[in-house]
Amino acid sequence: MFGLGVAVGDYDNDGYDDLFVTALGQSRLFHNNGNGTFTDVTQKAGLAGPHEFSTGAAWVDYDRDGRLDLVVGNYVQWSLDGDLYCTMDGKSKSYCTPESYKGTSVGLWHNRGDGTFEDVTQKTGLGDATSKTLGVTILDFDNDGWPDLLFANDTQPNKLYRNNGNGTFTEKGVLAGVAFSEDGVARAGMGVDAADYDRSGAPSILISNFSNQMLALYHNEGKGLFVDEAPRSEVGRASLLTLGFSCFFFDYDNDGWPDIFVANGHIDADIERVQVNVKHAEPPHLFRNLGQGKFQEVTKEVGAAFTAPRIARGAAYADIDNDGRLDLLVGTNGGPAVLFHNEGGANKSLRVKLVGTKSNRDGIGAVVRVTAGSDSQSQMMRGSVGYLSSSELVLTFGLAQHEKADAVEIRWPSGQMDRLLNVAVGEMIAVTEGKGRTASRPYAQK
Repeated sequence: MFGLGVAVGDYDNDGYDDLFVTALGQSRLFHNNGNGTFTDVTQKAGLAGPHEFSTGAAWVDYDRDGRLDLVVGNYVQWSLDGDLYCTMDGKSKSYCTPESYKGTSVGLWHNRGDGTFEDVTQKTGLGDATSKTLGVTILDFDNDGWPDLLFANDTQPNKLYRNNGNGTFTEKGVLAGVAFSEDGVARAGMGVDAADYDRSGAPSILISNFSNQMLALYHNEGKGLFVDEAPRSEVGRASLLTLGFSCFFFDYDNDGWPDIFVANGHIDADIERVQVNVKHAEPPHLFRNLGQGKFQEVTKEVGAAFTAPRIARGAAYADIDNDGRLDLLVGTNGGPAVLFHNEGGANKSLRVKLVGTKSNRDGIGAVVRVTAGSDSQSQMMRGSVGYLSSSELVLTFGLAQHEKADAVEIRWPSGQMDRLLNVAVGEMIAVTEGKGRTASRPYAQK
């Protein structure tokens, strides 16, 4: 297969995470057998047949029935036989722009609960328009308890689908202000993420774009409206010439404020012949969240290896060694993956693993709020962020120098509310829906 992206989730609620791999051609679903092996169940699950250019994907319980459904982004209508010849310098073949090809719609597959899926793209309202999707993520932008869908599109308007709570979605991208740039241009959206980076209580949106376009940082103003803060911030100025792929919010220094990471790399090896200020291999971006909506680029402060130029594409985060700090894995085009171990800072953290009972087993779509003193922050459980990537299904809350979390509150997709009081920092806790804390593991000693 010509695999592209991955979504991780326990679609049959057996306690073992399964893998959906998107592809150019037939995407595949791999069931986790619980013994270190996987079985290809694409045909058995009813997912065989569509031969598309599938890209980002995400597991989401859109109807809150306790089972994970599958949303799949599709790019353009392309085949090897129908390939076009394009050139940038008049001599050698290069990538054609997406405008050269027709787009296609995203797909939504409903989990029947018997190991099979039903294509509900049309009946839910997601098949009403073509897109050229690369990045997919979920969020609840209006805080109504129903997961909404966000698609980063390449040279097409980004799409924000509001979940109506009745099995249908309504597209709100243009009205919400996230479809275009400030000057009304549909940019080359690649990666996408959403987080409450300023503790306003509502998730804002991050989208990486092509070189000469800068990142988009759509701040959630409430009442369904977003404003792009990137052009007025260091985030926009620093990212104008780079070409961003995977991008996400994560708290690398555990100070309680979500920071921004962007994996960069141009698509054309000869770009410097045409644009002298744009490079093929590029350093990443790391923007530290200073609070009050401000970010500062700190890429050069976290090590020479981190700053090295690469042709990066996918990226994900996880605490690989249970030390309470989030590490980074970055994939490169035609090169090795690079694993960055986070060795910085003495700030404390608390990690939360969710175990659903009425809700899906992974707790995807649940919103967790942690309060420590006067500080309060929230995150939604979801693995699919960035570009063609999935990060760990554990939430890490940086707590600076707080010795405990006064309260940990979980709003599950089922509507169940759980609340824990006086939770010690420095460990990962498992919270089971309706039962509270059911396990804990202190961080490894260094």
